[in-house]
Amino acid sequence: MEVILAEHAGFCFGVTRAVDVVYEQIEKNSGKQIYTYGPIIHNETVVSDLEKKGVKVIESCEELKNINDGILIIRSHGIRKEIYEIIEKQGLEHIDATCPFVKRIHNIVEKESAAGKTIIVVGSAKHPEVDGIVSYASGPVYVVETPEDVDNLKLQEGTEICIVSQTTFNTNKFQETVDKFSNSRYNVNVVNTICSATEERQTEAEKIAGQVDAMIVIGGAHSSNSRKLYEICSRKCANTYFIQTIDDLNMDIPKDIKVVGITAGASTPKNIIEEVQKHVRTII
Repeated sequence: MEVILAEHAGFCFGVTRAVDVVYEQIEKNSGKQIYTYGPIIHNETVVSDLEKKGVKVIESCEELKNINDGILIIRSHGIRKEIYEIIEKQGLEHIDATCPFVKRIHNIVEKESAAGKTIIVVGSAKHPEVDGIVSYASGPVYVVETPEDVDNLKLQEGTEICIVSQTTFNTNKFQETVDKFSNSRYNVNVVNTICSATEERQTEAEKIAGQVDAMIVIGGAHSSNSRKLYEICSRKCANTYFIQTIDDLNMDIPKDIKVVGITAGASTPKNIIEEVQKHVRTII
């Protein structure tokens, strides 16, 4: 049996940077409490390991206001503008590990919104990255997740619009959504803010899924980009499976499988990918 491992599987630049920051602070500040605002990344294994090393996850403004010392690390997805302002107002020692690509969107939204444009964010409204992005708009801002959502927008003719995207959004869905505006009655400016690593990962996963008998996608349960990889691969390969760790490898894969593809989301550690790759032959 042949196993094809995606070249772009696993940690992206932003995730690597954020995780490295937390581990570095643990090493440098022994005895000092380390916090992250929200899980540093969407991977339960990594977050659990950090908790074992004493890192505490802050989930709300109320919790944040009760912190007086220690080091607070801002997650890779970024945070709402007002939360950042609270951190600075309290004078908390903090390190901003927001992905630079996400920071770029914050700046675009803040600038374009201040210029009077209506902001359209293409992404998942409940995702923390999107929640942070919309907070940088000082005027009208809307989140659309599907091309159909565009039909529900009730904007005046001639409205100046700036469209951005969640960095890990499905590239095909983004284009389909943008196309909905192409012949509209609005004045539209599109900024494709899907990061290059996401585009490469999705393109490669789709290609591999079209060549194999079964496809395995590794990712955290709450990882948006991993779920999107699963959606993409499922369209090309009927036998597509979503797992979090090697413990999930007891799924019922057909015995006549000869070629298996493996990809992983941006928050999946290399060691988990390697474990899955080594053991996948034992279950088929």
